[in-house]
Amino acid sequence: MHKLPAPGLPDWIARDLPFERYRLEVEPGLAMHVMEQGEGRPIVLFHGNPTWGYIYRKVAEELRGESIRLIMPDLVGLGFSDRPPTAADHTLANHSRWVASLLRLMKLEDVVAVAQDWGGPISMHALRQDPGMMTGLVVMNTSLTPPRPGFKPTTFHRFFSTRLGDFATRYLGLPQRALWLAQGDRSSISGHVRKAYTFPLSLSRGNGAVAALVRMVPDSMGHPSVPLLREIEEFVGSFSGPSAIVWGSRDPVLGRLLPRHQRLLPNAMVTETSAGHFVQEEVPGEVAAAIRALAS
Repeated sequence: MHKLPAPGLPDWIARDLPFERYRLEVEPGLAMHVMEQGEGRPIVLFHGNPTWGYIYRKVAEELRGESIRLIMPDLVGLGFSDRPPTAADHTLANHSRWVASLLRLMKLEDVVAVAQDWGGPISMHALRQDPGMMTGLVVMNTSLTPPRPGFKPTTFHRFFSTRLGDFATRYLGLPQRALWLAQGDRSSISGHVRKAYTFPLSLSRGNGAVAALVRMVPDSMGHPSVPLLREIEEFVGSFSGPSAIVWGSRDPVLGRLLPRHQRLLPNAMVTETSAGHFVQEEVPGEVAAAIRALAS
């Protein structure tokens, strides 16, 4: 595994991230940024849109000193991972391929996967390619199933899939400047934390990924993500290892999907909280407790 150097960070971000940082080339010309803490059983923590590995810093602090290896990659197009050539490259199939390549390069075994938002389906489809790798699963506010016939996209997804939504993303910095609106405690993303989420996306060609990832969400049963989500549902539903669900019930987009994931993972340890979408910011102790329970 040939580690490439990670880009430098401003001091006000670096002080929050006392981790080893590097990049791995997952295909020619495309590298993913990774942060690590500790040694032991690998715990891979997958974020979603429009965040990056920074979202797991509080969870990592809760687990500091324990005999586990926390691995926090940035999805391609987000954080300090490379940007693909075009927005059209952002597909569930491509993200799955890039993450699968990362996991193979790291030669991981006996993995506990921790996933939220788009990190859920992307990581599950990647791990489906090597089903013996994952031996534990922690799920947070995500969707690991295809939509049901007759569904209607949320107002959020309808807006950010339009040209006006694309303009808002590229030129107004939305929704990344307003993540606090999705929280139970809106003060949980404020000040320099709020700024840390927007900083990587303010770099050259940085925020094209945000709108593209929104468009990966199905808006009809004919959407190209739907067949892959069916595969993901089958893979997760057949998983027999230990699992846990930590859910934010005040998530305005995905909060209502907890019962669906309880049916998908009927033996999971469930922790329902009053957090919003980004549970890692509001209830890091509960997320860490779920990881600890599965990793022991």
